[in-house]
This record gives sequence, structure tokens and C-alpha cells, in this order.
Amino acid sequence: MPELPEVEVVRAGLEPAVTGALITGVEVFDSRSLRRHDVTSGPFVDVLGGQRIIAAVRRGKFLWFPLENGAALVTHLGMSGQMLLRTPGTDDRLTRIRIGIESPDHGELLVNFVDQRIFGGMAVDTMLPTGDDFPGGFSGAVPGPALVPSQVAHIARDPLDPAFDDARFLTALGRKATGIKRALLDQTLISGIGNIYADEALWAAKIHYEQVAATLSGRRAALLLAEVRAVLTKALAEGGTSFDAQYVNVNGASGYFAHSLNAYGRQGEPCVRCGTAIRREKFMNRSSHFCPRCQRRR
Repeated sequence: MPELPEVEVVRAGLEPAVTGALITGVEVFDSRSLRRHDVTSGPFVDVLGGQRIIAAVRRGKFLWFPLENGAALVTHLGMSGQMLLRTPGTDDRLTRIRIGIESPDHGELLVNFVDQRIFGGMAVDTMLPTGDDFPGGFSGAVPGPALVPSQVAHIARDPLDPAFDDARFLTALGRKATGIKRALLDQTLISGIGNIYADEALWAAKIHYEQVAATLSGRRAALLLAEVRAVLTKALAEGGTSFDAQYVNVNGASGYFAHSLNAYGRQGEPCVRCGTAIRREKFMNRSSHFCPRCQRRR
């Protein structure tokens, strides 16, 4: 599943084209991609068509595009979703939704929502106050309003959000009686972190994935948060992690952070820090990758 760096790469790629753009047409090829849309607000095509997009905003793994009428087009990429910028007449296999736009700077364009597994989707949603008076999410150099879509309101801020509250997060983490990796994957506690970057941050901080969160000292918890930020920032600079054609930017190009991984996907290979073979264990219907020597459970 795309995590924060992959979603931010998509947001940043869309921003120049969609900001201020007029939606000139909407085509839905698979209604399953609209499962999150509330039909009581009106048909998706009707409520979206003719609107102007104000910005491109992200919180964790969610993207949304505030509209001139006060609503927002919310997008979640799910397991395999892509948003591809195309010129008119260009098609993509497995396009589920196609949105035509007239961009102030780039002219006529298409935004193709492509999704192989159809776990992602789009919806037009109402906006709610954030409650902390800070912009709802990250939107590049221009801060947005203190509003967030109702479908995203329960998601915590991510660690790259300027409004992320370190002290509040560390206090909440200190109350968690669950394993630390499970806590990092809790999107209501801290958003944007998935399996890959949780493993990488825990390796960097030398913490076992099953270490109970509440048992971490304040120093080690702060170190882990710093390593989370470092891993996410490095992955973002490299365009995200790509293991196959599903994880691409708006132009269809893959990220390169997979070449920089120290733990995830390296089972059986020597730890670059101590030489011990990286181990892989089952975890929450997924897998955890760690060094049994560097990341001993305390």
C-alpha cells in the first residue's frame, strides 16, 4: 500500500496542474471506486462537474482537493491506486475514473484514477473544522484553511505536517500497552506510516517491533520519532518505494527508495550495521523485518 512518501509524491505532482483548474468532465468506468461517496449528496458526476479545484492537500495517506463550492474531492489510493496526469486522448488500462480539467497554466488535461485491485476510491465530501485551528493537511508552500474532509477527520496528523504535536504524540505513545509497531501503524495516533517505513524506522532506532510502546523511555521514544521523520524524508526525496509498476508518480515513473532499505524485504541478508541475518516474522497478516541482534526485545 502506498504510504506517506508515495502519496506526497502524487500530491506534489498534481498540485501545479490542478490548482485553480476547472473540472470540465467526469467519467466513471467502475462504480466500485465510488464506494466512499455519499450518494445522498448527489451523483458523483453531477456534484463534481463544473467545479474549480482550489488546491491539493494531504494528511497521511489521504489526498483531497478542496472545491470552490466548499466541498472536497477525497481520494484514497488503497493498495494499488494511481493518479496519472495525461493529455486528452491518452488512455490507461484499468482507469476507473477519468476527470477532465482545464488548467490555468497547462491547458486541457486528464486525471486518470487507475486502480488494479479497486481498494481505493474517490468521493465528494463535506468539510469540517480541524479543531486545532491549523490547516487540515499539508498543501505545499501555501497553507490551506483549518478544514478537513469528514472522512479524514479521524486520521491523526502525520509527522511531516508542520502542525504535528510531538509532545502530544509522545504522551499518547507512552500510554500504549501494545507493541510499538502496532502503535506506529495506528492511523488515529500517527498517520502515513505503513509496514515498510515502520520496519525501517524501528531498525534505525534499534527497537524490536514487539517492544511494548509504554516501556520505551522518553529518550528512546523521541529517537524513534526522529528516525520516522528521517526515513520518510529520505524516501520522499527518492520518490517513494517501488517494488512493481503499481507505485508510480503522476507521470508513471517509479520511486527509488527500495534501493535504500535496510530491513524491509531483506530477510536472510546481512544487517548493514552488524552483519547478522535480517529476520522476517509474521505480523498482523503482514510481515516484520528486523535484525535479531541490533533490535533485541527488552
